[in-house]
Amino acid sequence: MKRTLLAVMLATAFFAVPALANEPLPAVPPIPADNSMSFKKVELGKMLFFDPRISSSGVVSCATCHNPSFAFTDRVPRALGHNHQVGPRNTPTVLNAAFLTSQFWDGRAATLEEQALGPIQASLEMNESLEIVEARLSAIPEYRKMFIEVFGGKEAVSSKNIAKAMAAFERTLVTPNSPFDRYLMGDKDAISADAKKGWELFQKKGCNSCHSGPNFTDGNFYRIIVPGSTDLGRFEVTKKEEDKYRFRVQTLRNVALTYPYFNNGSVAKLTDAVKIMSKEMLRSESGDEEAALIVEFLNTLTGTMPKFDYPMLP
Repeated sequence: MKRTLLAVMLATAFFAVPALANEPLPAVPPIPADNSMSFKKVELGKMLFFDPRISSSGVVSCATCHNPSFAFTDRVPRALGHNHQVGPRNTPTVLNAAFLTSQFWDGRAATLEEQALGPIQASLEMNESLEIVEARLSAIPEYRKMFIEVFGGKEAVSSKNIAKAMAAFERTLVTPNSPFDRYLMGDKDAISADAKKGWELFQKKGCNSCHSGPNFTDGNFYRIIVPGSTDLGRFEVTKKEEDKYRFRVQTLRNVALTYPYFNNGSVAKLTDAVKIMSKEMLRSESGDEEAALIVEFLNTLTGTMPKFDYPMLP
């Protein structure tokens, strides 16, 4: 991670506040009081993110599904995990996840720290116990040293600290300064005339009633059944009948790079996704021309990708 960006994060950590709707994406996400940022913590979290030894097979890491080259997704319909098993859902991007009010499609984790431990234990993903992961990392002198330096104490290698380190790294994965951000900041030539028309349509049709705020999601859960999906969504967490087929609104940041779309990854093209959302959520048909204009706008939400060196693992 570039020291300049992290320095900004550290300097503004205690002053970061949520931005209002239609404001540019902040360069600094909210940082919890119980998990402050440091260069060493971010570096440790980055190593863990790329280390397949936190999985039972020793071949699956967080970066297996959240590949930086694919905008921190995997670009397959549904995630492939332990023993090449196909998971139930499409892999959401980690980019800008620090701005979300809940994690996963069904919102079963409230924070990045809580989310980090879920895939490790999931039988379809990494299929490993936290106790074994702790013991495995403790047996590696370099890791043990880093955990003690970051967290202190002889028992520094713990699942709680693993989650904190990984979450710290993930909070650096933000993508500000998109063309649309620059447009909102006053550069009226930052996006094309067609993109401006698409932005007008996006608002006129009501897309921004759910895809609102600087991260283009209101964080709420809405019912949608896309082609080929039998996923019960939020119901699997709450067991409430009204939550059947409800999913959290996904961020539209970098959406041009995070295909295929929807919870089951059933739609490969963004224009088709726009048409489906228009029909299913807004009860409005979008023709080819209208969908193309909205896609032209959505393309302007691709921001500056985070830059970091790939870690050399101990």
